[in-house]
Amino acid sequence: MTTLYILAVILIFGLAFRFYGKFLENTYKVKDGEPVPSKEKYDGVDYVPTNKLVLLGHHFSSIAGAGPIVGPIIAGLAFGWGPAILWILFGSIFIGGVHDFSSLIISIRHGGRSIAEVAKKYINKSTYKIFLVFIWLALMYVVAVFLDLSADTFAKEPAVAQVSVLYIFIAILFGISLYRLKFKLGPSTVLALIIILAGIVYSLSNPFLALSKQSWIWVLIVYAFLASILPVWFLLQPRDYLSSYFLYFTVIIGLVGLIFGKNQISYPAFISFNSKSIGPLIPFMFITIACGAISGFHSLVASGTTSKQVDNAKNARFATYGGMLLEGLVAAIALSTVMILAKGQTGANPQQIYSQGIGKFCSIIGINPRAGQILGYLAISAFILTTVDTATRIARYIFQELFEIKESLNSRILATVISLILPILLLNMKLKDFSGNIVPVWKVVWPIFGTTNQLLAALVLLVIYVWVKRENFKHSLAIILPMLFMLFMTLTALAYTLVIKMTNGQYDVITITALILFGLAIFVVIESVSAVRKKEV
Repeated sequence: MTTLYILAVILIFGLAFRFYGKFLENTYKVKDGEPVPSKEKYDGVDYVPTNKLVLLGHHFSSIAGAGPIVGPIIAGLAFGWGPAILWILFGSIFIGGVHDFSSLIISIRHGGRSIAEVAKKYINKSTYKIFLVFIWLALMYVVAVFLDLSADTFAKEPAVAQVSVLYIFIAILFGISLYRLKFKLGPSTVLALIIILAGIVYSLSNPFLALSKQSWIWVLIVYAFLASILPVWFLLQPRDYLSSYFLYFTVIIGLVGLIFGKNQISYPAFISFNSKSIGPLIPFMFITIACGAISGFHSLVASGTTSKQVDNAKNARFATYGGMLLEGLVAAIALSTVMILAKGQTGANPQQIYSQGIGKFCSIIGINPRAGQILGYLAISAFILTTVDTATRIARYIFQELFEIKESLNSRILATVISLILPILLLNMKLKDFSGNIVPVWKVVWPIFGTTNQLLAALVLLVIYVWVKRENFKHSLAIILPMLFMLFMTLTALAYTLVIKMTNGQYDVITITALILFGLAIFVVIESVSAVRKKEV
């Protein structure tokens, strides 16, 4: 039964936060009251000291895109739920959590600087520039994948689109009331959530905001643009904070459904070491699950926006290590929607499988299954949009950093527009799979996105390892072992994918970009190893 499954997951993650998270905190000698960028560089735009709970809400909702939902479902369907849950547990605790927490600490200790800037200090300027290009291109995949998924959901479910748009306007009013009118956080939160709940009820019976997928793509591109250039307190931070409550609600619904629903596990725990649709379990399961175990994108959030909002270094573990374990829990819940399927019920796409599962869980507490299914779609929407706005903003940071552009409104606009060009091109192309069939953009981009995303995580761990060696921190194996594991898995997966695409003559923009990323990654590895050897000499 799913009861024992989810209780075991909660227990394991709880113990990990208490003991391994504390071990990491002690390793980095995190102290209460140590200098933090949000106070040292306060500017009211990017550097803003933030309440602990708001910080977790922003960070968790920013990192929790469609990855921890779509990835585990795809992997579970292909290989069985057994290998998938083992990787989610192990990866979240010993690799993803380490990666996220370390990324935040290293950024805090360097004045809120990005991982690339840290690479510049401890490796060399060439690596710094290459790292920036790698990150910027990787972010293009993130924005393209999640924009396509979001537009697809909005086009199919107008009610989801309406509530998501309502979120945006309520978030703006919430940010103004909190930061300009100085209203209290608690009452403002309750009022905002009540309005959103009313919007959900209304939209379920009056779904009038119906647009085509292509129209939604352009609407969401405009949204991403605005979220990138506006002050963080005006839209991005309050929207992420409010979205987090909805995400927490769906997590609770999932937990209640799994614990009290008496669901039978029908889907096989193991299917095969090789999937016709994905490839061999090693390495592809590890990159398909993506954000449910480890994600390089998390380091960009941690060092790009979260580090500029931490008001106390002691809150770093709560926001990042805790945030990663919470995302692992989301992945475990998503995987459970596969576990309760019969093997013959696998024709639906991941969003449908997840939403149907949430609908089933909701029925246990008396919520209509259709309403529950809409809530599932809303959860996916909330996850996706927060990733889109954060990824676009970080891409803007990276572009400004790469070309050393002075901060101003005009520079924010320029950097954002240029950063959105490649996603716009991808979203307006007709892309084909290996069989030559035209498929949605996200289906073609997802394997490369997953591989590149995990490779970025491996490179970030490599930079952190160089820093750890320079600072003579103890327990460096906690960094180097995850780094070596992820380097092997990701480089193998990327090479395998490139060989297949080039063998089939598919020299499209995705193949070319992936080839460039592979070369850049090898360069960073060589330079980082050289930096470590110089230190040891």
